[in-house]
Amino acid sequence: MQAVLAVEPTVAGRTAADGMVAQITLDGPIGPAAAEYFDDASKRAVADGAVAIVLRLDTPGGLADSMRQIIAGMLACKVPVLVYVAPAGARAASAGTYILYAGQIAAMAPATHLGAATPVQLGGATPLPKTGNSPASAGSAAKDEPAAGDDAESHKVMNDAIAYIRSLAQLRGRNAQWAEQAVRGAATLTASEAAQQHVIDFVAADVAELLARADGRKVQVGDRDVTLQLKGVSVHEYAPGARTRFLAIITNPTIAYLLLLAGIFGLLLEALHPGAMLPGIAGGICLLVGLYALQLLPVNYAGLALMALGVGLLVAEAANPSVGAFGVGGLVAFVVGSVMLMNTGVPGYGVNLGVIAGIAMGTAALLALIVWLVFRSRRAHPVTGDSAMLVDTGELLEPVEAGGEAWMLVRGERWRVHSDIALPAGARVRVVSRQGLLLQVEPA
Repeated sequence: MQAVLAVEPTVAGRTAADGMVAQITLDGPIGPAAAEYFDDASKRAVADGAVAIVLRLDTPGGLADSMRQIIAGMLACKVPVLVYVAPAGARAASAGTYILYAGQIAAMAPATHLGAATPVQLGGATPLPKTGNSPASAGSAAKDEPAAGDDAESHKVMNDAIAYIRSLAQLRGRNAQWAEQAVRGAATLTASEAAQQHVIDFVAADVAELLARADGRKVQVGDRDVTLQLKGVSVHEYAPGARTRFLAIITNPTIAYLLLLAGIFGLLLEALHPGAMLPGIAGGICLLVGLYALQLLPVNYAGLALMALGVGLLVAEAANPSVGAFGVGGLVAFVVGSVMLMNTGVPGYGVNLGVIAGIAMGTAALLALIVWLVFRSRRAHPVTGDSAMLVDTGELLEPVEAGGEAWMLVRGERWRVHSDIALPAGARVRVVSRQGLLLQVEPA
C-alpha cells in the first residue's frame, strides 16, 4: 500500500529531520471518490506520524461539494498540507485552484498552470458577469448587481464562490484580487506568473525541491504557528484503498450510465423470460450500483426521466410492434435523455458521446429489424390451419371419378378428397375447401 520515495538529505552541517511526509495524489476530476480518498489517506498519515502532507494535484476541476469536502479536511488537518501541482504539464483548474489556495504551502512544477475557477451550475455554465478593466475591490463581490443576462441564482452562486476563494486567499496571505478574477473572469496563470503575482509560494521541479524550499518556513496549522522541518525526511505514498478505487470506477459518468442501462435491460429480460434468474440477479445488482453512483453525481433528472420514457416506448414497440412510431419516439427520447443526463459543464463529468452514439445506433438497428420482421410477417403466407391448407397442392394416390372420392398426399399426409371432375392417379390438385376430414380439390 505504501511506496517509499527517497528524498535527498540536507544541506551541509544539518542532519535529516525525523519523521516522514505523506504524499497523496489527486489525478483527474475532483469527485466523491477523490474526496473520500483524501479524507481517508490524510487521517491514516496523521495516525502514522506524518509531519506534513504533500498533496500532488493534477485536475481539470470537478464537483463543488467534493472540493469543499477536501478543503474542509485540509483546514481541519493537524499537520501542514503542501499542495503541489505536478508533474510538468499538469493543471489545477477550476476546483483545483481553490484547493491550491487552501494549502499552507502552494507550489507548482514548471510548465503547469492554474485558474479558470468560474463555478458551473447544474444544467449549464454560469454566465460570466461583465467586468471592467480595473481589478475588483476587496468588497465588490457582495455589492455587484446582476449583469444583463444573469439570473438571481447564478449571481448568488458566483458571489458565493468569490467569497469562498477570497477567504482562502486571506487565510493564507495570497493574492485575493487575482483569486477573484479567476472566479469572475476565468483568469489563468502559468507557474512562473503565479509565483510573480504571489498566487503561489514558489516553483519546484520535484518533491525533493519542494520540501527543501518549504523547509524552515512558518505556517499556520489551526490556531498555532508551525515551523516546517522537512529536509531529509522520507516521503511515503498513500495509495487509495479498494473501496476508494471501486468508488472511482462506478462514479465515472460513463460507467454509471452503462450500469444503469445494464440493470434496466437485465430486469426486462427477466420479466420477458421468467425463471432465467441470471439476467434478473445481474440486472438488479447493476441497477442498484448505478443508482448509488448517480446520487453522487450531478444528474439532470429531466434527462433521467426522458431515458425512462425512451426505454418504455422501446419495450412497447417490441411487445406490440407498430409501424415504428413507438420505437422512433423512444429512440429520440432515449438519446436526448442520455445527452442531458450529466452536467457536461462540470469538467470530467459527462457521459462519453461515443458510447451514447454506439448504443443509439445499435438500438436503431434493432428497431429497424423489428419493423422489417413485422412487415415480412404480414406478407408471409399462412403455415398452419385452414388458411394454410387452402393454398396447398398435392398428388392423387388413386384415380377419382366425377363427384367421387379418393386419397391424395399433401404435406406428407394422406387425406380423403372429393372432386367434381374425373382425375387420373398422380394428378396435381389444389385444395379449395375443407369439411371436417374431407378436402374439396380441383386441378392445380
